[in-house]
Amino acid sequence: MLNTIAQFMPFVGTVVLVGATLWAIFWLLIGRHSALGDELKFPRQLILLGLAIIGVLVTLLVLPVSENARNQLIGFMGILISGVLAFSSTTITSNLMAGVLLRITKPFRVGDFIRVGDNFGRVSERGLFDTEIQTETRDLIALPNTYFINNPVTTTRNSGTIISATLSLGYDVNHLEIKRHLTQAAQACDLEEPFVHILELGDFSITYRLSGFLGKSKHLISERSNLYGSILDTLHAGGIEIMSPSYMNQKKLRDETRVIPPARAVHPPEEEKTLAEDIAFDKAEKAEELERQKQMFLKEIEELESSLNKTTDESAIKKKKDAIETNRKRLKLLIETSRKTKADTE
Repeated sequence: MLNTIAQFMPFVGTVVLVGATLWAIFWLLIGRHSALGDELKFPRQLILLGLAIIGVLVTLLVLPVSENARNQLIGFMGILISGVLAFSSTTITSNLMAGVLLRITKPFRVGDFIRVGDNFGRVSERGLFDTEIQTETRDLIALPNTYFINNPVTTTRNSGTIISATLSLGYDVNHLEIKRHLTQAAQACDLEEPFVHILELGDFSITYRLSGFLGKSKHLISERSNLYGSILDTLHAGGIEIMSPSYMNQKKLRDETRVIPPARAVHPPEEEKTLAEDIAFDKAEKAEELERQKQMFLKEIEELESSLNKTTDESAIKKKKDAIETNRKRLKLLIETSRKTKADTE
């Protein structure tokens, strides 16, 4: 009897040690951060799952049984895991793995403008199996994560992007004059470092492309529209026609006739209170702001916890602990608000 108990003592000790270690790691990664959202908990849960599997294997290795029985148990565990993966839907498994890969490579974040395939919009939510984007028409499209792995993804950088406009003009106007007017149109829209390229010398017209750097990528759609309008105003004010060759061939005009809208006093438009992006990308905008605030609170908590270990003054320690607790409560409230907002919009 004593020999049997002695044989099981290492096994019991290992079980207790593994269990205590996993509980401590759980508390460090997730338990003390109860306000973390699903997006931030996911990588920590993966780490905990991997450690749990390792813990089970270690426990099996110290089990007081014969080598043959131990190998059978380990083999059974492998078969069990393989069976779970095999019986799971291939689509579900592949989307889950693609979601993990997207979180590792981070090709885009919540709030980014992206284009994948024929879909364009702002990322409003990232899930384990799919990613949701909000289009220019305010619609929500849920795309499986494998779609992002199998297709090129174009991400508009938050630090700014280049917007362009392409148009064709006749050979009767010098290309240097065209470049000058187009550059003025870009400068009127506050685009930085504008430049003009000649793309094609066609049979009846020259194709130009005007480009400029836009620092506020959040207003991408509105600024592109403003650029088109500025091109129209600038070219018409300079006496340059914008029309297709077929239209010119069909309409009989004298050589000195110019087809330009009637001159009128142009007043700068009043500042718009609502931009198109504010309506079209409302969910993506809220998601991006919530994510920014989450990261801000987490960074403050991390900095306070780091400085807490270097502080010896009791009053300073108490203030920092109170600040940490306050930030955790704010983070928890923020996540609850985020979930409530998501539920109301669905």
